[in-house]
Amino acid sequence: MNTLTRAGLGLLMTTAVATAQAEDVKIGMITTLSGGGSHLGVDVRDGFMLAMDKADRDDIEVLIQDDARRPDIAKSLSNEFMQRDQVDILTGIIWSNLAMAVVPSVVRQGTFYLSPNAGPSALAGKMCHENYFNAAYQNDNLHGAMGAYMREQGFENPLLMAPNYPAGTDALAGFKHLFEGEVADEIYTQLGQTDYAAEIARIRASDADSLFFFLPGGMGISFMKQWENSGVEMPVFGAAFSFDETIIKAVGSAAIGAMNTSHWAYDLDNAANQAFVEGFQEAYDRMPTLYAAQGYDTARLILSALDKAHPSDKDAFREALRAADFDSVRGEFRFGPNHHPIQDIHVREVVEGEDGEPTNRLVGIAVEDIQDVYAEQCQM
Repeated sequence: MNTLTRAGLGLLMTTAVATAQAEDVKIGMITTLSGGGSHLGVDVRDGFMLAMDKADRDDIEVLIQDDARRPDIAKSLSNEFMQRDQVDILTGIIWSNLAMAVVPSVVRQGTFYLSPNAGPSALAGKMCHENYFNAAYQNDNLHGAMGAYMREQGFENPLLMAPNYPAGTDALAGFKHLFEGEVADEIYTQLGQTDYAAEIARIRASDADSLFFFLPGGMGISFMKQWENSGVEMPVFGAAFSFDETIIKAVGSAAIGAMNTSHWAYDLDNAANQAFVEGFQEAYDRMPTLYAAQGYDTARLILSALDKAHPSDKDAFREALRAADFDSVRGEFRFGPNHHPIQDIHVREVVEGEDGEPTNRLVGIAVEDIQDVYAEQCQM
């Protein structure tokens, strides 16, 4: 169905042959398809395209490029999409430092940007914009929910660890906001780091009663394997970014027993989610991750808005996006005043599945209808 063409550092994917009609819609996706953390971008892309394929529309063209996790490339691609391809909508960025390099100029130039993942605090607060929508979360949310959960479970002195980039600093700020207590220590690692010997030694020497970490993609795989071999015995908690289905299968037994927070789980009991999980497995022969779920919901949000207005009518299309008139795989979903989701955050436990491989099992709700704290800074 799709035509596939090599184009520079990435791929160009077209969902349908463009008919050159005035009402056709072009969507540009900039995401990470190579290098460290590429499975995040692959899953966003595949979830997004699954929804588009199911919609079977002949008036939508999706162009996809690989940012190689580099802000300069992402910025260049966004300019190409807007100036050369004249896209109506941009989406796809995984990493918050790339989002900060791209989104502000995109939305100021009048192009809509819908985030399927990155949710830096600046874009939820003082740098919010009427043309920017986040269909995933605000970076603090999942971490804050774990802070609330750990407090309720009686932990009093956790040690926190995250990479030193916008999503990492947001993660620990979010955790502390809802944990509402003292922490043993805060460790910031390098983005993309693979050796955690020094950090594990620091954790071992601490008086912490638990560990909370945010290490997405391959960082989480490297850390958990080294953690298992270290012999340090301490309860481990995190957000789903460090415990998606791809990561925990790569980590293996070391992930068993870890608790993590997520706005989505494959075993959430609603019809939209069941259809998504079944459809994704049938299309791609693997279990979806939260990234795939976010890509799918982002596409369905766009499709719901396109049923009401074309992006050329910016006011009407913006209102159609704000309505979020679609069945989310997460269940209840609505936008706050800063165009970030208000949604439940769940707790999952990594358990041994029927096939002997680690898998996530839904435990319950950590926080209902979570709203980020930056909305009050948003003036629009």
